[in-house]
Amino acid sequence: MDRVPEVAVIGAGIVGLCTAYALAERGTTARVYERGLPGHGQSSGQSRIFRHAHDDARLVEFTRQGRAVWDEWADRLGAELISQDGVVALGGTVPGRLRTLRDVGGMTVRSLDSAEVHAHMPLLADYSGPAMLDEDGGAIRTRVAVERLAAALGDSVVTEEVISLRPTGHGTVEVRSTAGREEYATVVVCAGLGTARLARDVGLSLPVQPAAHVRLTFQVRGAPPERVACLQDSSGDFGEVGVYAAPYPGNSRYAVGLSQTVEIREDGSFADPEALAALNDRARDYVARALPGLDPEPVEYLHCWVTSLPWSEDGMAVWEADGIFFAAGHNLFKQAPRLGRALAGAALAEGLEDDLRPAAELGRSG
Repeated sequence: MDRVPEVAVIGAGIVGLCTAYALAERGTTARVYERGLPGHGQSSGQSRIFRHAHDDARLVEFTRQGRAVWDEWADRLGAELISQDGVVALGGTVPGRLRTLRDVGGMTVRSLDSAEVHAHMPLLADYSGPAMLDEDGGAIRTRVAVERLAAALGDSVVTEEVISLRPTGHGTVEVRSTAGREEYATVVVCAGLGTARLARDVGLSLPVQPAAHVRLTFQVRGAPPERVACLQDSSGDFGEVGVYAAPYPGNSRYAVGLSQTVEIREDGSFADPEALAALNDRARDYVARALPGLDPEPVEYLHCWVTSLPWSEDGMAVWEADGIFFAAGHNLFKQAPRLGRALAGAALAEGLEDDLRPAAELGRSG
């Protein structure tokens, strides 16, 4: 590119891609720095859950608005980005979250009896506890979303690792990468595990907690069901209290992950080297008990880094310093288009939304 864009976006995961795309729809070209392939860090995998259910009503509303952006972009990009099969949630958190969803409004949610649970989740073993259906939820087609957004951005995405950021003192930010240096009016950092490191360049200490996550994929036994919902299981009835699962396109495979993660040290090593293997075993055991519609032998293993904030596993926030915005949080794939538009607005000097500031602790329960 001959002319240096006004905005740099660091990281071509789903949040970075959505931020750059949101800037482009407003006529501003961003340069997106990514050291590897777009969407192969924290955004990796074939499927994620889009769910409205959260403990914080503000985050429920943010997510509701985000679903509208997903639908708008699906039409523009010419692809299904979220399936139409809904999300089934199980466990004691259901009544409270159902009340929150209904209080916020604008979503189709309802409680389910055991027969309805089986109708929407034919892969699941018998279950008779609290359950609900989020009809407007579904499986995010993660690979399709990343590929369509990256294609739309074209050569705005460059394969360069950013080494450091430095405010110049005359209203710009210097970005030093493996390929050189450039100056930008604004920088948005969505670099996953690398966000906290780059924030230290401008004196910010982000309270992100890095960890490793496990997600296994299993083959459906027999013919794939025509429809199968995503699953959020906090019941404990099948031996685990934090399980997320989503179908692949075509419903022949189902990805299952535990909400537990494995702690890593400051240098990136594991505090307990055996913990990752233990999570693999627990996920397999859960499938054997809870999902008899799946072959219990995994066909794929996904291990990836995650970054969470101390007030909630669904927490998210954006820090601002010297013309640079740092976005951090966990479970951000479903929020990415709405968050991307908010970051684009902030980068264009429209101000950062109050709920995204760290003091708001967006996602906190209670």
